[in-house]
Amino acid sequence: MRALLVGSLLWTVAACTMTPQPPPNSPSPTPAGPLRFVALGDSYTIGTSVVAADAWPSQLVARLGGRLELAANLGVNGYSSADLLAAELPALDRLEPGFVTVQVGVNDVVRDVHQAEYRTNVERILDQLLTRLPPNRILAVATPDYTVTPMGAAFGNPGQQRTAITRFNDVLRRAAEERGVAFVASIFEISQRAAADPSLVAPDGLHPSAAQYALWVDVILPEVEALLASR
Repeated sequence: MRALLVGSLLWTVAACTMTPQPPPNSPSPTPAGPLRFVALGDSYTIGTSVVAADAWPSQLVARLGGRLELAANLGVNGYSSADLLAAELPALDRLEPGFVTVQVGVNDVVRDVHQAEYRTNVERILDQLLTRLPPNRILAVATPDYTVTPMGAAFGNPGQQRTAITRFNDVLRRAAEERGVAFVASIFEISQRAAADPSLVAPDGLHPSAAQYALWVDVILPEVEALLASR
C-alpha cells in the first residue's frame, strides 16, 4: 500500500512539472513585432512639399507589410551632415531604434562644405550608429540630383552642383562600404528623370513628388528586405 501511495505521489509531481504542450492545429506563436525604424536626414527624408504619408520612409514602411514601424522621421529641411550629428543623433537613445536610414549631403553641397569635412561628418555619423546597431540594421541612401528641377539653378551652377553631389554621394558610399553598411546609389539616376517628367517634381519646383518617392522605394525596398532577412 505504501509503495502504491509513493508511486501515485511521484506521478502527481511529475505531471505538475511537465511543460504543457499545445493542442494539435493550435496557432503558432506570435512572431516578434516590427523593428522600430528611425529615418535620419534632410528635406529629402522628411519629404518637404509632400504630405507625411508620401515621404519615402513612410511609403517604405507601408510596403513592408508590418516588418518596420516608423518610430520617428527626424529629417529636417535644410539640415547638413553637421546638423544631423548635433541634433538628430542625440535623439536615438530615447527612440531605441532597431533600424536606421541615413540620407544627408545636399545642404553640404549648397553651403559649399569642404569634401573632407563632409567625409569626417558622415564617418562619425556611421561610427556612432554602429555603437547602437549592427551594420545590417543601417542603410545609407544617396542624395538626388536637384539640378534638373525647375528651381535647381537657384542654388548655383547646375553643372558644378551636379558634380559636387556626385562626389559627396561617392564619399558616403565609400564610408558605408568600409563599415559593411549597405548603400542605395540609384536614387541619383532616378531623380534625373524629372528633367523630362514634371510629375516627378513637387509643387515647390524643387523637391521630389510622391510619385518620385515611390520610385525611390522601388529600389530601397529590396535592400531593406535583404537586410531584415539577415541576422
